[in-house]
Amino acid sequence: MNDYLDHDATSLSQLVRQGQIHPSELLNAAIARCGAVNPALNAVIVPLFEQAATAAAGPLPDGPFSGVPFLLKDLLAALAGVPLSNGCKAMRHFVPDVDSELVRRFKAAGLVIFGKTNTPELGLLGYTEPILWGPTRNPWSAAHSPGGSSGGAAAAVAAGIVPMAHGGDGGGSIRIPASNCGLFGLKPSRGRVPLGPLIGEAWQGAVQEGVLSRSVRDSAAMLDWIAGPDSGSPYEIAPPAAGFLAACTRPPGALRIGFVRTAPAGPLHADCVAALDDTVTLLQRLGHHVDEVALPYDFELLLESYLTMYYGEIAADLRWIGQLLGRQLRRDDVELETWVMSRLGNALSAADFSSAKRGWNQLGREMGRFHQQYDLLLTPTLATPPVRIGELRTPGTIRSALRTVDTFGGIRLLRGAIHAEARRNFSRMPFTQIANLTGQPAMSVPLHWNAAGLPIGSQFIAAINREECLFSLAAQLESARPWAMRRPAPPQA
Repeated sequence: MNDYLDHDATSLSQLVRQGQIHPSELLNAAIARCGAVNPALNAVIVPLFEQAATAAAGPLPDGPFSGVPFLLKDLLAALAGVPLSNGCKAMRHFVPDVDSELVRRFKAAGLVIFGKTNTPELGLLGYTEPILWGPTRNPWSAAHSPGGSSGGAAAAVAAGIVPMAHGGDGGGSIRIPASNCGLFGLKPSRGRVPLGPLIGEAWQGAVQEGVLSRSVRDSAAMLDWIAGPDSGSPYEIAPPAAGFLAACTRPPGALRIGFVRTAPAGPLHADCVAALDDTVTLLQRLGHHVDEVALPYDFELLLESYLTMYYGEIAADLRWIGQLLGRQLRRDDVELETWVMSRLGNALSAADFSSAKRGWNQLGREMGRFHQQYDLLLTPTLATPPVRIGELRTPGTIRSALRTVDTFGGIRLLRGAIHAEARRNFSRMPFTQIANLTGQPAMSVPLHWNAAGLPIGSQFIAAINREECLFSLAAQLESARPWAMRRPAPPQA
């Protein structure tokens, strides 16, 4: 199919439904594209071409995306009979025997799953460079990171392997790679998409799953399909009155939008300031009321609350992996930073963890007060353009110190070193985590490219259960400033 790259998922499914193309032809186009670009990108790390060919041969469910090629992130999404490594070498041979509920819904939508995408170990980082699979590279510049943790998914979509791919977001892991790769990415409200049956909630409810896409309508139609609780879900949230896709056809009206022009953990790169100013000008031209505001929540509280949850959840993950393996994990079973952070998690008390969760509630109240005055909060998605591969890795001298301290003891020293590294990473991506802790929906919209040709996203955060407002605005922005025609040059292996 010569024009495969010119279609979004909705358009491809329409061609299948009209009998203009067979799902097997679409799959062959996707596999050919993967073969052409993936060696340079390392986005797809588990090919599933044979079983996809069987599925594409039919019959397929008559869902909204029947016959469209699709990729799963190799994290959380269980596909029965296929290894689910979660980016961790200790789990590379873990094979779930059931599909997760989300995967069932993807299959019922008619999607043809033909591979799994790269992710950092346990989805912990905002860049995708796991030791197990190696780094994924950004299609806009192979020297740069696509972000994380859905970095493989974003690179695959930006490079045209698929028009849409599965992702998950526990601290920005859909929005960060969407910004870095020039895509649309929305994190739904807490409880919108189920994680069962293997998981009730992930990261105390901070994680929500969804997709990254080139078009707004693909993300909206997909959320219409996958939303809703499954049996035993810990959360249930009211469905939209008319559907998310329908919201894309409704004008958003004149929204009240507050924007933040300074980063809370370090300087805001000039390119990100330019992108923000450009977005503000566009919003004003479209008739929205836009005001500069101070950051409406306590960033230091966010940082401490988030990291406490993070350390505790890593410790719990490693305990669970040990149970799967039938033995206690050793330091060389996981990456050094993962191991050290699990040590910090094991040193936390129940009171530490509960106090941190109370911080989440305070942050939610602060954002609730903000939304009494404004419909949306606008920030740069990130504080910098895409970083270079390796730029955010822990420096070698600090890694050596971590090994020494871990060997000979000293939790306080470990905490200080890891906290410093965490703050360094937060300084590059300080705006995304708030929506995870409060449960609010948030999206990154690709409205700007810098002089080097690298994409820079704008983030919008809405009150909980207001995805319709985000989709309506996103469709308006997409119409005013179309981005799907912007494509990276073919990567070089």
